[in-house]
Amino acid sequence: MTALLEQALTELHKLSPEQQDAIAALILEELTDEETWQHAFDQSQDALARLADKVRTEKRAGNLKELGFDDL
Repeated sequence: MTALLEQALTELHKLSPEQQDAIAALILEELTDEETWQHAFDQSQDALARLADKVRTEKRAGNLKELGFDDL
C-alpha cells in the first residue's frame, strides 16, 4: 500500500460510518468505471486500427481535405 493511500485511510477512519460508506461507494464506482473504460478500449483496438489504415489510404490517394477549426 502506498503512503498516500495509508494517509487517506487514516483520515477516513476519523469520519462517521456514513461518511466512510459514501467515500467507499465513490471509490468503488470509480474503479468500476475505469475497468469498464479499459475493457471498451481493449475491445476497440481492431476497429481503431482499421479506421487508421483507411485514413492513411485515403490520405495517400489525396482524397482528404485538411480543415482548420474555422472549417468545422
